[in-house]
Amino acid sequence: MIVFLETLGCSRNQVDSEIMLGKLLAAGHLRTDDPALAEVIIVNTCGFISTASDEAVEVILEMAGFKENGACQRLIATGCLAQRYKDDAGLLASLPEVDAFLGTAACEQIVDVVEGTQSPLTLFPDPNQRGFQDLTVDRELISTGFAYIKVSEGCNRHCTYCIIPQLRGTQRSRPVEDICTEAATFVAKGIKEIILTAENTTDYGQDLVAGSINQGSDGIDSDCIDSGRTGLDTVLSSLSKTLAKQDETVWIRFLYTHPKTLGADIIKVVQSHDNLCAYYDVPIQHAATSMLKRMGRPYTQEELIALFKLIRKLDPEASLRTTLIVGFPGETEEEFQILKTFIETVRFDHLGVFTYSDSDDLKSHGFKDHVPEDIAEQRHDILMSAQAKISEQVNEKHVGKIYPVLVEENPEQGVYIGRTQFQAPEVDGMTFIYSKGLEIGSIVPVRITDAYEYDIAGEMA
Repeated sequence: MIVFLETLGCSRNQVDSEIMLGKLLAAGHLRTDDPALAEVIIVNTCGFISTASDEAVEVILEMAGFKENGACQRLIATGCLAQRYKDDAGLLASLPEVDAFLGTAACEQIVDVVEGTQSPLTLFPDPNQRGFQDLTVDRELISTGFAYIKVSEGCNRHCTYCIIPQLRGTQRSRPVEDICTEAATFVAKGIKEIILTAENTTDYGQDLVAGSINQGSDGIDSDCIDSGRTGLDTVLSSLSKTLAKQDETVWIRFLYTHPKTLGADIIKVVQSHDNLCAYYDVPIQHAATSMLKRMGRPYTQEELIALFKLIRKLDPEASLRTTLIVGFPGETEEEFQILKTFIETVRFDHLGVFTYSDSDDLKSHGFKDHVPEDIAEQRHDILMSAQAKISEQVNEKHVGKIYPVLVEENPEQGVYIGRTQFQAPEVDGMTFIYSKGLEIGSIVPVRITDAYEYDIAGEMA
């Protein structure tokens, strides 16, 4: 069968898509980038917030058109939207175009579903029972030059605005050995950046007991893995040592850290390895202590200030990124001003803002004093306007400096697009490179000549 797969949502979803594609190719099926040519179309959906759910439904309906105007014989919806609304007979019934719905733990069954004849088909295994990916079957990477690696599945936290634990289950951390083995495989294929991802990467290992990590096989030295430590610092140290034996220029980045579990131990490990990106993605969601309490975030404004001061003290050149939610139920003008003052004080290199997304399956849905949508949008625009000024000023400090840049695109002759170590894919700005003859997926030195609100530009050094 010829298969087209559309991925929506986060990096964890992308990994799931790559696992499914890898299994399908191993089973003899073919992949196409043109949905009009596909006999089977898979939409790996996001359902984290209402806008993501709306987008997922729109894409499903768009792909359904290829049943009449293309070669499509089967349309399959997988991932978080399917999982979130698995008990909503109305939603499933409203999408009769879909031949099969698969939940977040059904990746392993994708080949059977694609090859099966039963329709309609719904598969929703318990997310808590989902095992880790089979490393004997290669993932089919969607990205170029970099690869995401999930260090864990699920989440043990209970933020009042979040549905992830219900969609993905409780936290299950992968063995360090598995992570190192998968990363080494990617590097052997020419990947130049490994990006660790999870619901909260710095929560890694909290569910592991001492001595439970397998050690010392498949070429991974046992001295790279400390069975007495199971935190992200162990993963980073082990990866650095493992990959240095193959290519010490390969970057390692980690996303989605939690303020409560990001500490000096991890920062010091990053400092001690040149291939670890000094890039700290710390979604704080808000800065007013009263708001953080209502959100179920177990830290205070004072603790956030102390954390960012610590990062900048230990690593003054580190890049900081965060995401925020405005318009959360009960957010007062005073609390919003506290947040605005906070970002103007900390001066994040990168920042994203979301307006609160309500749903009746969230704990926060029952909170009092919901913020009108127009006020939430105004607050969003105010923060983004403030951050645009900060971002441009931050980018100006890069002018005249030389940075290694991972080359990812060549949109027109003489112009390439890439990223530095302080720019993560998709969420941050880009680096434009004015040059010729560069290889996509390579890392090249670039002297920065221009700075903009979110992007920078330069030429080969």
